[in-house]
Amino acid sequence: MIDVCLLGTGGMMPLPNRLLTSLYVRYNGKCILIDSGEATQIALKKKGLSSKPIDIICFTHYHADHISGLPGLLLTMGNAERTEPLLMVGPKGLERVVNALRVIAPELPFEIKFKEITEGEMSFEPEGMPGFTLSAFKVNHNIPCYGYTMNLRRQGKFNVDAAVAAGIDRRYWNGLQKGETIELEDGTVYTPDMVLGDARKGIKLTYVTDTRPTDSIVNNAKDSDLFICEGMYGEPDKLVKAKEHKHMTFYEAARLAKNAEVKEMWLTHYSPSLVNPQEFIGETRKIFANTVAAKDGRSLTLRFEE
Repeated sequence: MIDVCLLGTGGMMPLPNRLLTSLYVRYNGKCILIDSGEATQIALKKKGLSSKPIDIICFTHYHADHISGLPGLLLTMGNAERTEPLLMVGPKGLERVVNALRVIAPELPFEIKFKEITEGEMSFEPEGMPGFTLSAFKVNHNIPCYGYTMNLRRQGKFNVDAAVAAGIDRRYWNGLQKGETIELEDGTVYTPDMVLGDARKGIKLTYVTDTRPTDSIVNNAKDSDLFICEGMYGEPDKLVKAKEHKHMTFYEAARLAKNAEVKEMWLTHYSPSLVNPQEFIGETRKIFANTVAAKDGRSLTLRFEE
């Protein structure tokens, strides 16, 4: 299962009742944070979450409302006596941008590692997160910007009869079930496909903000269990402004969700001028029914289907 918390839902600047958009994801004891704008620490505290166990911080892009909270967050991690390395992922220029921000947070008791995204798409399996793939894909903002997809694969069911028929000792069953290949000293090799059925449906989460609609979003969000997407404007007459500043309206996000055939969509990254996002959700649901105008702190545990 994957625990998801949308820490904030605001765009541009934090408000008293709406903090900046940031996503907290937890799987297998590991934590991923996407974006760290001003007051992200407050959002974490409101949900009772600690910054110390964050293993990876991903950035969609380098506008202030997505990264200006980083120095304070790093200092808090350091003050919590963190010593484990921290991985950062983001568009080209990541190390330069982070080091510039670290002028005010120069002393840290842990190493920062960088993974820059230099292509249109990039995928990798983070250390300590077996079966979990983190993917980045380019979207269309006025500076380089990426969306992120997380996939948790699920092995096929373990076939006890097949294991017994193959004469595989029970001590090797657990490793095979985890997808490991077992090699014995006598040269015998047992592979997972000998005892596992067809792969079952996994879990998929997609996060997108600060962009115009793109084919890359539809392709990467395809069949997501949860699609978290920017809805900068709910007012229909704001479409021209959305196009000008390369953002999206609720209705454009809903069409993406429909075309990608996702299960559920949470809207986020609202304009400060959008006082009541819920006011426009009825019309949005006419395009994609399972749409939520998310509020700060909205949480969900994504589980495997039976």
